Amino acid sequence: MDDIILLAHGSGGKLSHELVEKKFLPFLANPALNKLDDSAIFEASGRLAFTTDGYVVNPIFFPGGDIGKLAVCGTVNDLAMNGARPLYLSLSAIIEEGFLLSELEQIVQSIKKAAEEAEVSIIAGDTKVVNRGQADKLFITTSGVGIISPGVDISGANARAGDKVLLSGTIGDHGIAVMSQREGLRFSMTLESDCAPLNKLVSQMLEVSSRIHCLRDPTRGGLATTLNELARQSKVGIVVEEAKIPVKEEVKAACELLGLDPIYVANEGKVVAVIDPADADKILAQMKQNSYGRDAAIIGEVTNEHPGKVVMRTKLGPSRIVDMLSGELLPRIC
Repeated sequence: MDDIILLAHGSGGKLSHELVEKKFLPFLANPALNKLDDSAIFEASGRLAFTTDGYVVNPIFFPGGDIGKLAVCGTVNDLAMNGARPLYLSLSAIIEEGFLLSELEQIVQSIKKAAEEAEVSIIAGDTKVVNRGQADKLFITTSGVGIISPGVDISGANARAGDKVLLSGTIGDHGIAVMSQREGLRFSMTLESDCAPLNKLVSQMLEVSSRIHCLRDPTRGGLATTLNELARQSKVGIVVEEAKIPVKEEVKAACELLGLDPIYVANEGKVVAVIDPADADKILAQMKQNSYGRDAAIIGEVTNEHPGKVVMRTKLGPSRIVDMLSGELLPRIC
């Protein structure tokens, strides 16, 4: 029984302390967390961004990542989408009785690695253990805080007619990787999640231009839903070119097999940017210098026509309305 989570690990007693001290602290140690106080104390000045999110992905291990990496990257990216520099994260783990301690340690190591890449510290946390059947192995909730530099004003409501729409890379990678692992699908080509922290990419974009109006990571609902969110928030229309949207051939093939449209499939390492047209080319060039933006492309523009709607010019010529995702395309992908 030494290799699995017991209900006693959630009792608040000796096993609870051992779980934290042996499975979390060795990997996530920092001065604020090491105190093990009921809250973390830190200093910050200026405008702050704060976000929170929950992660229930199934399976918890997938090609290119796991639930731990996903939790860190997702929260870091949410902060970065407002131009914030992520500083600190909190992490809460709800663990099902019977979960393997070796798998928990593997996930905490992924958390450590992702946090180090993003240069953030996890300074507060909590663990709870629930009975078998009351959770699905492991759920994680994270919150994050970051600081926004003076002069940065990025919001989904800031798009203006004439702005260019940029996409940092190929779409659909995460959703298809998770789905293929879940359903036991086998393809001749490797499908991996794009899960990655984007804060340094965003920081590099801001270094060359302050005229970035909107940033959004197209997670659940995919690119199509994200573009609709921006169009509605800013009360503008958006026109995109289907031929300019980068999609890996293996993702295209998997989507055709599964009857899915890549523009609705989730991503966890991509950013949609709405940029002043005067700076679009230089921001695109800067994005391509980063490994997470090497496939970046200008895929469309903002217009005063059809406010609140997204129109796609198809490869065959005609245009069509692209609506938000209706219903659940791929459940439990984040």
